[in-house]
Amino acid sequence: MAEIHMDLDVLSGLQEVMEGEYPKLLDTFLDDSQKRIEALRQARDDAKALGRIAHSFKGSSGNLGAVRLAQLCQRLEVESVEAVADLGALVDQIDDEFALVKPMYESERQRFQI
Repeated sequence: MAEIHMDLDVLSGLQEVMEGEYPKLLDTFLDDSQKRIEALRQARDDAKALGRIAHSFKGSSGNLGAVRLAQLCQRLEVESVEAVADLGALVDQIDDEFALVKPMYESERQRFQI
């Protein structure tokens, strides 16, 4: 099964609902996501903080159709409670996934430049 990095159906639905506010929604997602990535990096050794950040990041990523990013955040959220794995490696995967999807969302945002 192919990994879905950006669900265009979700974005299409958001565009329809948000209309003129859609570009602002994308800007907010990109800005907030960057802040969450930085927070994850800083909380690398704090499982409880990682779980909180991952929970929030999972929600925003899922809402904006960043499917794989949301899945990785969910995994971090669960594993931070269980503390069974190297959470730093999972933070790295989330960081890498955001680096992959960020230009996709920036490109989507560029479609609405005036």
